[in-house]
Amino acid sequence: MIGVLVTFTQTDKVDRSSLAKIADELRVPFEGMAGLRFKSFMLDEDGFQAKNFYVWDDEEKSRSFFTEELVDKVTGIYGAPPKIEYLEIVGFVDNSGT
Repeated sequence: MIGVLVTFTQTDKVDRSSLAKIADELRVPFEGMAGLRFKSFMLDEDGFQAKNFYVWDDEEKSRSFFTEELVDKVTGIYGAPPKIEYLEIVGFVDNSGT
């Protein structure tokens, strides 16, 4: 498994309700997406960074998702270019089924 942390750093605080609206509008394309196990939309404690965290089955699928075209699109949505970090997941606990 591979984790991908995508961070959008803003110069002004991110409006929580605007971020929640983005998350709601963008949820549908991710539901049932092949190779994607989880995706979360997050806001950091200070409110200056919107973050998305993905868990993918494998690195190839994750890297093929984050194309230059997608980066341009999300830059327009969030108003800032993303920083994309690929993280090897060496252990995982999933309590969602309990």
